[in-house]
Amino acid sequence: MNSVQFERVALIGIGLIGGSIARDIAALGLAREIVVSSRSAETLKRAEELGLGTSYVASAAEAVKDADLVIVSVPVGASGAVAEQIAGYLKPGAIVTDVGSTKASVIAQMLPHMPAHVHFIPGHPIAGTEKSGPDAGFAGLFRGRWCILTPPPGTDAEALSRLKHFWESLGSRVDEMDAQHHDKVLAIVSHLPHIIAYNIVGTADDLETVTESEVIKYSASGFRDFTRLAASDPTMWRDVCLHNKDAILEMLARFSEDLAYLQRAIRWGEGDKLFDLFTRTRAIRRSIVEAGQDVDAPDFGRHALDKKD
Repeated sequence: MNSVQFERVALIGIGLIGGSIARDIAALGLAREIVVSSRSAETLKRAEELGLGTSYVASAAEAVKDADLVIVSVPVGASGAVAEQIAGYLKPGAIVTDVGSTKASVIAQMLPHMPAHVHFIPGHPIAGTEKSGPDAGFAGLFRGRWCILTPPPGTDAEALSRLKHFWESLGSRVDEMDAQHHDKVLAIVSHLPHIIAYNIVGTADDLETVTESEVIKYSASGFRDFTRLAASDPTMWRDVCLHNKDAILEMLARFSEDLAYLQRAIRWGEGDKLFDLFTRTRAIRRSIVEAGQDVDAPDFGRHALDKKD
């Protein structure tokens, strides 16, 4: 059991990430109070049924009163509105952070509203599933995963240390980087793969020569893995595309060039080029497994699913 790090934590938004944070805080005893806030009455009610907090309020402003740590877990497009709502109610010395997967946009939206007497330290835990909502969360989601903090210049060292320690207590490995660099890195490792997945699944849905039943029936041949990404929360990913536009467009342009190269190699039967590419990409997969960011289970562990049949 960890010692109490914060007297009161306010969670603004209680979906997959917020719900998982709430479960970890309770399980590890990191706070005496967990105030949960959601603008959705239905979500708030469900969070209370699940026992994710010690109190539940619809108003974000009310939730942050006397909170030592405020974690904003909303779609990135709503970050500015939340910052505006809570600004006048934040306790002096409070740490305000977020979990959004774009950082420059979140800083641009939130920082102008942050009073001088609080510590605003944006963050991004790189963890999650394709599920959403308070029921999707679970304890241990962040264990062994990276959390990137993008502290603005002049950030208080002690506040940064406390937030870093909090994420480490949840099992995360913590890194720091510039917001713009974060957005470029995430554009290639997360945002572009999701966009490609949405596009491939959309293409399959639009095909007239292949029936929907065939797409579903034979999905184990690779399509299935794209559908997991393409099942992610549409609101969240719409906002990611709109709020990390420049980096995503840059990566899409690079991808389009590389795809054209691959297209030419296939058209002209250039097997050596295809073999070289597939060899390089296979090595990346091995590196990810060696870094502990996935397991080397056959078929992504789905053999367990086959045993149920």
